[in-house]
Amino acid sequence: MRLAILAVGRLARSPEVELVRLYVDRATAAGRALGLGPVEVIEVEAKKPGKAAEAEVLKPHLEAAHVIACDERGQARASRDFAAEIGRLRDDGVRKLVFVIGGADGLDPALVAQAQGKLAFGPQTWPHALARAMLAEQIYRAVTILAGGPYHRD
Repeated sequence: MRLAILAVGRLARSPEVELVRLYVDRATAAGRALGLGPVEVIEVEAKKPGKAAEAEVLKPHLEAAHVIACDERGQARASRDFAAEIGRLRDDGVRKLVFVIGGADGLDPALVAQAQGKLAFGPQTWPHALARAMLAEQIYRAVTILAGGPYHRD
């Protein structure tokens, strides 16, 4: 199953970008034997401001995908539960799993409503760069949990 972090906005060079790349590369390498990966990061930018315009540039990347919207009203999951969900989707035959991170004002409500799942990073508000890094790390952590590796400790 291919995995993608689809995000509105392009990040400049920063420590967060390096963290995202590190965890995406690790998840891709560790996931091969499990039928997970590659993991990719897709950044898009809307030509017009607003959630609706952002949704339009996101839509082409969501075709034939199981979509999980990163949304403050979503469900926060423990790492083991997150890993179990990814494993279940893979085992159910999902070929493409896309996690969507919206722009500064969040995701278009219609896009969130159409998503098969909603993921929250807790009650706090996080900067987009950190949200991407946290998601990339959790994907890597999920892969290592599914592989039975020692990275995650309860």
